[in-house]
Amino acid sequence: MPSELASGKLRLDEPAAGVARLTIANAEKRGAFDQEMLGAIAGAIAGLDARCLILTGEGRMFSSGYDIGNFEDESQFAEDAEKLVAHPFHAAIEAIEAYPYPVIAALNGHAIGGGLEVALSADIRIAAKGIKVGMPPAKIGLIYSHTGLRKFLDTIGPAHTSELFHLGENIDSNRAAAIGLVNHVVEPEELEGRALGMASAIAANAPLSLAGNKRVIRELRLARFELDPELEAELVALRESCFRSEDFREGVASFAEKRPAVWKHR
Repeated sequence: MPSELASGKLRLDEPAAGVARLTIANAEKRGAFDQEMLGAIAGAIAGLDARCLILTGEGRMFSSGYDIGNFEDESQFAEDAEKLVAHPFHAAIEAIEAYPYPVIAALNGHAIGGGLEVALSADIRIAAKGIKVGMPPAKIGLIYSHTGLRKFLDTIGPAHTSELFHLGENIDSNRAAAIGLVNHVVEPEELEGRALGMASAIAANAPLSLAGNKRVIRELRLARFELDPELEAELVALRESCFRSEDFREGVASFAEKRPAVWKHR
């Protein structure tokens, strides 16, 4: 029987032997993550031992990222925003990346912002034809985390990462496949079967090999982007500074009000 997590906004089941599936089940909120969901993701994944994990969603969205509608109290705006630097978003991402066995993101719908980073934290991505992916930080005045940007640089290179982040526009699934953001594009009705078939094939392989190869791949990727501790601290401070800026407040407000932002560069 499936287990409901985070007040029913997540669903965990075992659709095949050795395969766990975590479904983002809050389609009415466009798959947006709140702190309860992110904490539940980190906790649930830490307790799994399946040899392959599928991450997917429901409806037209995989995930629209973090629910910025949570930033309602003006007096605590910067404090609430800065919480994203640490727990629980970072904890959820780290749980996906650190899962000892392969993770497949089955993108049933659009993956935007933090939703796309969650997908990129998986080892393999399969997208339904017609979905869109995008990174809109520039449209809300957000400086993205260096750890998140590192994943994009490592996966699609500096030119595509620059276009994705600086332009801030969504791209379709075929373009995402062409630049290496997703491994496969399938018809929407084939997505569940394709993901489950691949996950079952992976789960049938030698667990020592799956875990060992995943660790080697991860360590090699991380080693390519080792930073001096002082520089890393500077980059973290740079990101945190945006949460206290007038432009970030304006970006979030303009997004909520569906109007063009008026930037002040401060």
